[in-house]
Amino acid sequence: MFDRRQFILAGTALLALAAAPVASLAQDAKPVSGGVLTWGVETDPATLNPQLNGQDKTKLLLRNAYESLLARTADGGYVPWLASGYEISKDGKTYTFKLRSDVTFTDGQKFDAKAVVANFEKLRDPAYSTSVSAGPVSRIAELKAVDDHTVSFTLKAIYAPFLDYVAGLEILSPAAFSSSQIKSGGPEIAGTGPFILKRYVKGQEIQFEKNPAYAWAPSTAAHQGPAYLDQVTYRFLPESSVRTGALTSGQLDVIEGISGNDAALFKENPDFTYRTALNTGTPYSLFLNVTWGPTQDVKVRKALLASLDIDKVLQAVYRGERTRAWGITSPIDPQFYDKSIEKTYGADAEIANGLLDDAGWKDRDAEGFRVKDGKRLTIEVVQAQATVRDQRDVLLQALQAQARQVAGIDLAINYVDAGTYTERRKTGEFGSIANSNTPTDAIDIEYHYLPLDKGGTINYSRASAPELAAWLSEAASTLDQKKRFEIYTKLQRFAIVEEAYAIPLYEPEDQIAAASHVKGISFRPFKQLPESSYDIWKSE
Repeated sequence: MFDRRQFILAGTALLALAAAPVASLAQDAKPVSGGVLTWGVETDPATLNPQLNGQDKTKLLLRNAYESLLARTADGGYVPWLASGYEISKDGKTYTFKLRSDVTFTDGQKFDAKAVVANFEKLRDPAYSTSVSAGPVSRIAELKAVDDHTVSFTLKAIYAPFLDYVAGLEILSPAAFSSSQIKSGGPEIAGTGPFILKRYVKGQEIQFEKNPAYAWAPSTAAHQGPAYLDQVTYRFLPESSVRTGALTSGQLDVIEGISGNDAALFKENPDFTYRTALNTGTPYSLFLNVTWGPTQDVKVRKALLASLDIDKVLQAVYRGERTRAWGITSPIDPQFYDKSIEKTYGADAEIANGLLDDAGWKDRDAEGFRVKDGKRLTIEVVQAQATVRDQRDVLLQALQAQARQVAGIDLAINYVDAGTYTERRKTGEFGSIANSNTPTDAIDIEYHYLPLDKGGTINYSRASAPELAAWLSEAASTLDQKKRFEIYTKLQRFAIVEEAYAIPLYEPEDQIAAASHVKGISFRPFKQLPESSYDIWKSE
């Protein structure tokens, strides 16, 4: 039997519309259809397959073409999208989705229950999805198409984050899985979105054209029917100053990723609009490896944590335009962020140096770095080149200088390509990895703090304390949000203050600046990543 209180009908989605943050059209009488938009973006996708792409900064591109079963509201709720409704069984283990019957993939294939099943079956295959197969999809005991427009998922046990995961996965046309482009993504990989991926030139641009048949936007969108724009081209411009210059000179209509130094050019400037939104998920953090090098010693990890005055560094690098992070999840997460951790650690040179003395790192070399047994106290920070954005290179250099000056710690920053990054993660031969991620409903906490062999696919600290697995198992097996909050609060204090598995730096955010003739720009409700170009139009 199903719990009718958890049943969502398409009609009830209208109730969420008023609460959803959509673009304001008050100053313009009516949106205009037609035209092309050129958008300067910071990051070139590692893959165009949205199911395999873990780069948050490229989601604004892929969301144009690929969609999910449900959409999120600002308060964290769900409204229909490709699914018209869903039910959760009373025992909390079976999720049944009713699907829309009027949706078609842009390659002409019909969207139905078999298509949804094909997507999730593929994700369970490690040959396709690699580490993804060890995540939430591994919790599925049975997956079936009940009829043409009904699909059900039965879990092995209650798993509280499952709804967030299953509702948010981008659904691909089944034909895509036999394409040679399936891993890299590309025009052959069809979705159901308001735009169709037409052209991609790596390192240069990606182009989308309007899907004229589109008619199934969620109620969180600002309009229904096809997109306003005929075409959207995103140009890859990794340098912030280049993007800024191209917008101010009229070469681009919109840019994202604005440096702290450049924000003042657009704020309060009538020729432009400027919007920002904090992301959800895990802050950009230094994850410290507990299995290799000096960071195996908790005293060294805690010393580095104490040596850094992160507020001062962020102010110097971003001119007050970024938000300090303190915990294991975003400060905008209303369900799981415990702000009592704020100001409980860091910026204490006496503690930092005392811990290092106790750990045996008492001597210094000619350059002022601490040494023990003839070896320098070096912590290698591995940063994937693909995730170097938002002046993170400058931020790491500032932290490097501070750690040396305050405590004699050598932070050796090493930028590596994708292949090297994968290999280093596999071998575990690194001192620290710097990264962030946006999944909600504590899925990201699991990814970072479950042991590697239990689903911690991005457990960069390689922590395996039994408390972590026990707490996360307990939190995932209950639907009681209050209890889950209490568990994550314990885990947060243990992971940051007691064990220093990670050093949270700042909460990633997205910044969008646009010429004043561009209307309808918005951020997604709840997750707050930049929305697709579906609601955007030009008044010129």
